[in-house]
Amino acid sequence: MTWTAPDVERGPRTDMACGEREMLDDWLKLRRVFLLRKCAGLTSEQLKTASVEPSNMTLLGLLRHMTEVERWWFRQKFLHESLPELHITEEYEDGDFDLVADADAEADYAAFLAETAACDAAVADIDLEELADDPRAPTGKVSLRWIYIHLLEEYAQHTGHADLIRERIDGATGA
Repeated sequence: MTWTAPDVERGPRTDMACGEREMLDDWLKLRRVFLLRKCAGLTSEQLKTASVEPSNMTLLGLLRHMTEVERWWFRQKFLHESLPELHITEEYEDGDFDLVADADAEADYAAFLAETAACDAAVADIDLEELADDPRAPTGKVSLRWIYIHLLEEYAQHTGHADLIRERIDGATGA
């Protein structure tokens, strides 16, 4: 039997009068849902369909990429957890996108859900003002707030890509 990405409910709207942390958490969760909704109802093979030649960008690649991005920023970069890469190798720096042909879409989908839950739990009790060392940052530090904003930026960019890829696959549009 062929696996199909499950339907995902949009969920409640973000409270427009809540505090900053709740707002950032809600917006991040909503961006994740938008990406998952772009995958909903598609088979593994459809999720591996590239956008346009010569691009290797696929919905599955985007899902794998965002799994890596969240893991990197929240757990590896901010909390300094020593975790292995999921899809990136020395040979394939863009393995999240380059290595989808033989990927297990169902497992990658589950990995996205597990990683985002792990990231949420890992930073749930940390203040947005908290700093972590970052030698690439101009000040040598990065705040949890900056990471949230950066992830929202990443999702905004990539859900835009996902819109176009999904429309190419079956004509579906909207969030």
